[in-house]
Amino acid sequence: MQLLHVDSAITGANSVSRQLTAQIVAAYKASHPATEVTYLDLVANTPAHFTMDAMTPRTGQTEGLSEAQKRENAVSEQLVSQFLAADVVVIGAPFYNFSIPTQLKAWIDRLAQPGRTFQYTANGPEGLAKGKTVIVASTRGGVYSTSEGGQAMEHQESYLKVVFGFFGITDVRFVRAEGVAMGPDAKAAALASAEVEITNHTGAAANQASVAQAA
Repeated sequence: MQLLHVDSAITGANSVSRQLTAQIVAAYKASHPATEVTYLDLVANTPAHFTMDAMTPRTGQTEGLSEAQKRENAVSEQLVSQFLAADVVVIGAPFYNFSIPTQLKAWIDRLAQPGRTFQYTANGPEGLAKGKTVIVASTRGGVYSTSEGGQAMEHQESYLKVVFGFFGITDVRFVRAEGVAMGPDAKAAALASAEVEITNHTGAAANQASVAQAA
């Protein structure tokens, strides 16, 4: 089992999403001991924003590529190969200005490759990255999930569900901690709720039950 652990928060040790992704990975490994983890920090290793140098090799052009185009294509190839090799992808996605960090968007732009993660057919687009599980640690300073107005302002979870669905991934799970900037009590409640979701989404509960029965 190959697990890709991706962080994108700019706040380092103060990041709630980084805290949660670490917990998710630890819980997943506890339930699936054979799991091998690859770590990608998109702040420490941010791919350049998408440009024509990165786009050109995807149009089918293979001859006469500039050095910049070859370099950017190598970055895209490394990232998409790493993604496709993973059975499980754990992503830290903090809520920045109603959406996701630009670092995370830059990574997704490199993954969106025709012939690798999707293709167009006579019946419309088809995702090619089927069979994966994506677990997103979704963190928010405020509360957006409990009202129509808040949901309308949210382009974080909604975007990630759509784009990974476009890649053919139907198993997209969210561990949400919202209201973390609304005071200590609200943050504690959000983290407690997230811990329950981590147990549910990583199979830890079932694993603990089977161990108890065996004992």
